Amino acid sequence: MSAATAQPGLLLFGRRAGSVLLALLLLVAGVWTSWQTAQHVMLSEEREQGTMSVARCAEETCTGPFVPAGRGAEPRDRVVIDKSIGERKGVKVPVAVKPGTDEVVRTGGPGFLHAWVPLGGALVLAGVVIGGGLRQPRTAWGVGLTGAALLVASFATL
Repeated sequence: MSAATAQPGLLLFGRRAGSVLLALLLLVAGVWTSWQTAQHVMLSEEREQGTMSVARCAEETCTGPFVPAGRGAEPRDRVVIDKSIGERKGVKVPVAVKPGTDEVVRTGGPGFLHAWVPLGGALVLAGVVIGGGLRQPRTAWGVGLTGAALLVASFATL
């Protein structure tokens, strides 16, 4: 085998290996970023739970008082939640408090879906990489549509 015939094989292997690594990096980053919020939603029984009444919203966050739903939690005059499309002044949002902070995350189905939005975006991007770099259109469509469905479901429930 000459060097000229081995080079196309090496280029093909390099493209595929790079595409696999990029797709995996996107998915790991999506899971990692999502888990930072999702852990508080999915393990909410271990957190202070209650409702937050949205009093004021800035560009990126909303604030308001917290009323606990069970024992062991204390009412707070001001807690902070990331702003999403669902928060308006006066709305009561079921939340869980992040331990050791005054930050809260939305709980329930909408909170679960909203927490996994970064993974949805990563799935859409990984679908493009899988389709273009690995030349696997069926897998790419499956991965991309799964991510898009997650994003649409999150948008619809907020």
